[in-house]
Amino acid sequence: MTTMYELTSVSKVYHSGTRTVEAVKGVDLTIDDGAWIAIRGRTGHGKSTLLNLLGGLDRPTSGQLKLDGRDLGRLSDAELTRVRANAIGFVFQTFNLVPTLSAAENVEAALIPLHVSGAAERRRRVAAALDSVGLADRARHLPSELSGGQQQRVAIARALVKEPKVLLADEPTGNLDEETRDEIIALMEKLWRERGLTLILVSHDGAVVRRAQRLAVMTRGHLALRT
Repeated sequence: MTTMYELTSVSKVYHSGTRTVEAVKGVDLTIDDGAWIAIRGRTGHGKSTLLNLLGGLDRPTSGQLKLDGRDLGRLSDAELTRVRANAIGFVFQTFNLVPTLSAAENVEAALIPLHVSGAAERRRRVAAALDSVGLADRARHLPSELSGGQQQRVAIARALVKEPKVLLADEPTGNLDEETRDEIIALMEKLWRERGLTLILVSHDGAVVRRAQRLAVMTRGHLALRT
């Protein structure tokens, strides 16, 4: 089995005036390519900080964090930007859709950093991504014309259109009702299996994290794997 992530003694410290906050403390973790791991923990215990580190949105203060063999902490800003653009898809609790763009245009925006050439190829990839989340017939709708669950499906399609190796999801069902939550998690599980993604999902919802292959719990910055 190929290793996708390898974390060794990873810590993240923030400084605010005279106050020092160690949000992530000495995390050791290996995640195989194609695995699905859920990270659970109370608000303020470091879950989102760890996800930001895994996504290259932030750098470790100390320790080593490798993605597919590359040490993210040693990459230049330009290299890190390319890694985020090509290898990682992000799904957040707030859907972060541009309200003036249609569903298709929101998805296509993710292709801009990849410099995908040719309008026909961009349209093909966008159509395939929307179809994979069951929204082929909503391509021209604005976010305001979609339900919360449909907006989250657009956000998932936007993450997938890049054809990433890794999908990072931060409380992806936090703004959804129970029925829609179950639909979105079932969809993400289906896409994970079909595409062979490495899926890392942060949630405080037990019904969500129980679907994952592995569970880790963040407590005051420390990560512990559960069986």
